[in-house]
Amino acid sequence: MPQLRDSRSRVSRSEAHPVDYSLRRIIGIETEYGISVTGAERDPDPGTVAMLMFRPVVAATRSTNTYVRNGSRLYIDVGSHPEYATAEARTPIDALRMDAAGELTMHRMAADAQTVLRREYGPHATVHVYKNNVDSAGHSFGCHENYLVRRDIPLDMLGREFVPFLVTRQLYAGAGTWDADGNFQLSQRADFLDDAISSATTRSRPMINTRDEALADSDDYRRLHVILGDSNRSQIATWMKVTTAHLVLCVIEYAVHHGMATGFEGMELADAGAAMRAVSRDRTGMAPLALAGGGTKCALEIQNTYLRVVDRFVREHGDDLALHMADAPECLELWAKALDAVHFDNLTELSTWVDWAAKLRFVDSLRIRHPDVSMAKIRQFDLDYHDVANGRLYDSLVSHGQLHKMLVDSDVEKATVTPPSDTRAALRGAFVAKALDTPNCTWSADWTHVAASVDDHAEAELLDPFRSAPTPEFQIVMAVLDAAR
Repeated sequence: MPQLRDSRSRVSRSEAHPVDYSLRRIIGIETEYGISVTGAERDPDPGTVAMLMFRPVVAATRSTNTYVRNGSRLYIDVGSHPEYATAEARTPIDALRMDAAGELTMHRMAADAQTVLRREYGPHATVHVYKNNVDSAGHSFGCHENYLVRRDIPLDMLGREFVPFLVTRQLYAGAGTWDADGNFQLSQRADFLDDAISSATTRSRPMINTRDEALADSDDYRRLHVILGDSNRSQIATWMKVTTAHLVLCVIEYAVHHGMATGFEGMELADAGAAMRAVSRDRTGMAPLALAGGGTKCALEIQNTYLRVVDRFVREHGDDLALHMADAPECLELWAKALDAVHFDNLTELSTWVDWAAKLRFVDSLRIRHPDVSMAKIRQFDLDYHDVANGRLYDSLVSHGQLHKMLVDSDVEKATVTPPSDTRAALRGAFVAKALDTPNCTWSADWTHVAASVDDHAEAELLDPFRSAPTPEFQIVMAVLDAAR
């Protein structure tokens, strides 16, 4: 059976080695899912539903907190939220594949739970699993992004020069929602965020959490834990969200290493929380946002500044730096089109890949056909769009060509059992797959370690997230499993 190890927040290299200043990146996405049941003859509590979803996982691993064959982590979080943390990816497209694999995994777990639930709670009991950020009671749950950055990047600099980008990117990365008064907002998370950067998570939610858990060599790296983002159903929006963030961080890292200005100076917001809420309530992108240095800029001005700087950086340095971004030009082109579409209020252009625009365009069309449609019905459609278990709206928009995808279904299917090949996830995935298929095996795993006991015991440290080649100690662990097969 598996046991989850305790990942320590500080791990250091055992001996000195040359510092690597290439702009390579590890990217990960953690998604908390909401759950509910309709049509039941009596209401099961969310904890019961979550445990039914995880029953096959518990049968295989004796735990609700484990790692799966593609190297990702699957567990039940506080509040009975199923959560999926993607395996380490070097590129945004691999991060997207892992995120989509998480959606498919949740869909299948919900289908299995629904079959069991209907035997006890009635034949019409239907499980809903929401990839969104707020429930009907007003509780918020998150979609967290993780970016490995150089340790020498000052946190206060990120507050000044990275947070303004994050606050204003909801113009194309927001999931969209209707508030209690029926007013439309671009972001589901905007009303639940306070500080730009802090160590809090619930009492006062920051946009970047500063907990120092690198899950890598902490002398060289920190894990930037971004928690202000919405959960996106649109694959293109997910890809754009992490791609643009990666490129902005590349500019900052390069500038710090070379003692240069980034080009993002003067973007610091006077009140990041207030700016986040103001942008969410203004789909024109023109609301004035107070700057820390005085004066104002609107979200479109801020985003266009970031776009111009990143575009110049990619043109000047993209060929000779380890950007791992062959598709950067496509990102930049789509970024520019999105900002133009916001400026000219071109909802049709945005709705093919921006979640908030796809939902708003659908509701606008619905209101033309049914002027008396209630806000309660609109909120049902909003939830249905995010339901990865039994929702219909998202799939309908895709099948009618109104919402575009990046991945083919076979790629997503493969990603559920296949980790990225160029990170340590390849090692963890191979280990988990073999451990699950080894009888009478006790095994444990976390982001930086694996261990197995059958007749013998062996464990290995996986400290370097960029390393996919087996270390000698990892080979010993696998040999222990091989000997028991």
